[in-house]
Amino acid sequence: MKKLPLKWKLTILYTAFMTILTVVMLGVLLSLSSSEILSSVEQEMEEKVFGVSEDIQWTGKRLQLDRDLYEVENGIYLSAYNENGSLLGGRIPYEFTEDVPLEEGLRKISAGDIQWDIRDTALEVPGYGTVWVRGITSITDAESSLRITVRFSLVLFPLMVALAAVLGYLFVRRAFRPVAQLTATAREIYEKEDLSKRIGLTGEKNEIYVMAETFDMMLDKLEASFEKEKRFTSDASHELRTPVTVILSQCDYLLEDRELSEEERSAVEAIRRKARSMSKMISQLLFLSRADQGRQAVHKELLDLSLITEMAAEEQEAMATEKNISIVRDIEEGIEGYVDETLFIRLWMNLIGNAISYGKEGGWLKVSLKKEKNTVFGAVEDNGIGISQEQLPHIWERFYQADTSRTGKENTGSGLGLPMVKWIVETHGGKISVRSTPGAGSRFAFYLPLDPTADPAAVTFGEKEV
Repeated sequence: MKKLPLKWKLTILYTAFMTILTVVMLGVLLSLSSSEILSSVEQEMEEKVFGVSEDIQWTGKRLQLDRDLYEVENGIYLSAYNENGSLLGGRIPYEFTEDVPLEEGLRKISAGDIQWDIRDTALEVPGYGTVWVRGITSITDAESSLRITVRFSLVLFPLMVALAAVLGYLFVRRAFRPVAQLTATAREIYEKEDLSKRIGLTGEKNEIYVMAETFDMMLDKLEASFEKEKRFTSDASHELRTPVTVILSQCDYLLEDRELSEEERSAVEAIRRKARSMSKMISQLLFLSRADQGRQAVHKELLDLSLITEMAAEEQEAMATEKNISIVRDIEEGIEGYVDETLFIRLWMNLIGNAISYGKEGGWLKVSLKKEKNTVFGAVEDNGIGISQEQLPHIWERFYQADTSRTGKENTGSGLGLPMVKWIVETHGGKISVRSTPGAGSRFAFYLPLDPTADPAAVTFGEKEV
């Protein structure tokens, strides 16, 4: 099961906390309200019962009861009785049918589904004697308003939970907005390899703002460091071209001297080989340096890709023959696409050259080019020494070379060819990958879109493994 994002986890926790808090508060409030209602009713009934003493008077001939005794206020009924328990006046609830004897104090009586509070007290009326005053009120009626409140709360409770969830999500999303901006900037830097991007948070200087500001300062330092490295690589490559060119020209001049001994000629040829290797490495460094700085020109035009591939394979025939390696072609004719001719040739020369350099004596390599949907598929496969699985992720790194103690082959390259190939493929909007087995050979495969104006998201790559 996919893990929930942190934003949703915090929303759920916030909603759960608010739900529990609401339940507890409602429980406490309803409990206190119930007690408060009963206490208030009892207190009000006692005040009315004791206040009736002024409404009962003996005129000398008859007992006079005030009209207040017959009025019902707040559900409290009052009635008066003589010493024998006979009703003198007042009102009794219609639902109250119990015969309850007079008794000083407060009592609770259940009659059917209704609970009653009864308060009896004896008053001494001058000239008449004892008069009992009874107050009756329904506890059930008093609690009905509380029950309505409870039902109303139960109806509103789901709405309150939903509202808490929505507000919690909006609050968390707003709080995480700077984090989302930071993440988006970091992802953009990673995908586009553009260290010039900055987060640039504005607003309240909280902890996230400080983190983003620190992140921006780190990017400033990294960008400056990489720019310095790029300038150094470019400047060093330019400075090295002249002395290497001089070394090569002097080697050619010396080799024209027929009086050189075999030992001297061998030494000069060794120097020339190394100088050529160095010249090639400097050229590759300059290429990658310009690519890093966005100064490497790419001129795409409609070309016959099949013909260019054939020419690249033929050009490498001589080097393959020296190692007794046969080149097998599987090139579909008439494939046209928009590419930079120089870069496309360099792509093939590097891949085929690598296959020959690390191929077996008497082995083979296969050059393939096929059209698939709106892309062209190319591959170079050999039965050479192969590459170990732990080395595969690093072959696209600059200056990385396989461990010669494992392969038994002397590295003649600079470790810049494959990074350059990867850049060429990606610059053309394509993809490249490698599959290799030590001792069995390697297969480098790539896809390039045929139409450079097409939306990259709409390009459908073929089914072959890349």
